[in-house]
Amino acid sequence: MTIPDRPLLSVVVPVYNEEAVLHEFYKRLHAVLKELRGLSGTEIIFVDDGSHDGSAKILSELVQWDKSVKVLQFSRNFGHQIALTAGLDHAKGDAVVVIDADLQDPPETIPRLLNKWRDGYEVVYGVRESRETDTWFKRTTARLFYALMRKIGNLDLPMDAGDFRLLDRKVVEVFRSLGERHRFVRGLTLWVGFRQTGVLYPRTERFAGSTKYPFGKMLKLAWDGVTSFSFAPLRVAIYLGLIVSSLSFLLGLFVIIGRFFLNQTELLGFPTHGWGSLMVAVLFLAGVQLIVLGMMGEYLGRTYEEVKRRPLYILREKIGFDD
Repeated sequence: MTIPDRPLLSVVVPVYNEEAVLHEFYKRLHAVLKELRGLSGTEIIFVDDGSHDGSAKILSELVQWDKSVKVLQFSRNFGHQIALTAGLDHAKGDAVVVIDADLQDPPETIPRLLNKWRDGYEVVYGVRESRETDTWFKRTTARLFYALMRKIGNLDLPMDAGDFRLLDRKVVEVFRSLGERHRFVRGLTLWVGFRQTGVLYPRTERFAGSTKYPFGKMLKLAWDGVTSFSFAPLRVAIYLGLIVSSLSFLLGLFVIIGRFFLNQTELLGFPTHGWGSLMVAVLFLAGVQLIVLGMMGEYLGRTYEEVKRRPLYILREKIGFDD
């Protein structure tokens, strides 16, 4: 990997209703970038993901104060992963750092990411030293998700690594060529390959405001990750079919033996020749069929979303860009 003598560094920051933290985030990020040496320049790209608080006004003010600040404003909320994608689409840096504005991922870690990049790594991801700031439920579900992705998604996702990372220019170009709609950015940047490594850092409490990833959004992100990199949910249909067929065969065998050889009129409390056992079998099989159809419908729906080829996002305004 050839690194320019004086590379340009881009920092992509997705923003959604972060007015309480933006000033402090910019202050700390600006201080870090000011101390960096050996760069031809820096640019900070804030992606306003349809905020409805005072975030847009603050970002406009930052553009006036600092010419290195640029803002992409979405026409509505398109989601965190799409905001990251938009920032990467517009970043011009030889190295691009992706970081959230809530200060849980400290900007002071960026120089360490850059050092690893200069050592020849093309993807440098931040790894949380601990998740004590998260609830027990979030830590447990996160571990289960990473284990699941390693098992069925053929992705060796680093444990406790989020979207905070540095990408080399060539990685950004490959990422921009990926056209899928349902995005799992950390999985995609791992899937593209290249030389990758991690940097440990202390994850802190959110500086202000509330989380933008409640349980529902976390669940959707996890589902996007699973369905983007694995067909395992569809294969569940095969296993369910085998299990149900085996159970049905065994149940039928028990009924025949009990009815004709042991002269029993009931099996597990149900008559061997009545409506009860029949309804249980029918309802059970119907439930399995609905589960399988639901899984198939999910993948079919995602295919439908892909073939429509709608844009990933719509920009309301670009501020601070030369073009």
